[in-house]
Amino acid sequence: MTALAPVRNPVAANLICSLSMLVWAAGLPAADMLIGLVPPLPLTAARVVLAAAFLLPLWVLLDGWAAVRGANWGKGVMIGSMIAFGAFLLVLGQGMTDAVTVAVISASMPVVGIAIEVVLDGRRLTAGVLVGVVLSLLGGVLALAGKVGGIGLGLGAALAFTSVAVFALGSRWTVTEFPTLTPIGRTTVTLGGAAVVASVLAAGSSLAGAAGPEWGALGWPHLGALAIFSIGALAISQVLWIMSVGSLGIGLASLHINLAPFYVMFILFGLGGKWDWLQALGAVIVGLGVLVAQGVIPWHRAVRR
Repeated sequence: MTALAPVRNPVAANLICSLSMLVWAAGLPAADMLIGLVPPLPLTAARVVLAAAFLLPLWVLLDGWAAVRGANWGKGVMIGSMIAFGAFLLVLGQGMTDAVTVAVISASMPVVGIAIEVVLDGRRLTAGVLVGVVLSLLGGVLALAGKVGGIGLGLGAALAFTSVAVFALGSRWTVTEFPTLTPIGRTTVTLGGAAVVASVLAAGSSLAGAAGPEWGALGWPHLGALAIFSIGALAISQVLWIMSVGSLGIGLASLHINLAPFYVMFILFGLGGKWDWLQALGAVIVGLGVLVAQGVIPWHRAVRR
């Protein structure tokens, strides 16, 4: 029996999802240290390869070789190609904007996640879910208002949004297409597929003469940032995310991503940045939206508040 069994308790699932978003958000400032010194495709390849290399031994340890050998690796490559594409678009979009902008754009994921469930799963929208989504988006708007200078809604933002949509769809298929695997198995088989696809594309790009990393400018701090961006914000975060998606569904789990701007602000505050009470209020409203969407707080009570 693996220590990372599917989560059945909704309270535990929400806590795990919040932790996943916190770890993911930590990777955005780390990525800022690497973007500009490492081109998007090699950076994406390095990120997914390190993430898969970190998870594979853990999967073997927890579930055994039989689970690894019996996994559908062909399907893992197909879904993993979406994960790799989404990760590439994230780096590309952040390179044109910044960490907080990407976190704010990611606030669109609840709409994408709910839409996926409506179209593919026939989900019926309830008043509670709609109010919860509105509250979650309102929290994201407050995070946007709290960002000094605003954000540019240009190509970088469009790439970040596309990354969110691709990631949401890939996450859903990671859960639905591997029903017999545990969360760490589902995550590893798709990240392993992403590593294969990204490595082939990065190698081909290098052979074609594309620009490579600026090796002379990279040092130990950048190696640490890469570890946070890959092992933390992808490998660990994705396992926790898939655990929560398996319990809550992609729509409800996606509400948590609207806490990402607050987490990024909180992390930057710890590094000497400024505290923003508007973003903190946004985080409270997002949390309220999560509770309303899941029926913990009746939607009419939330509206009266």
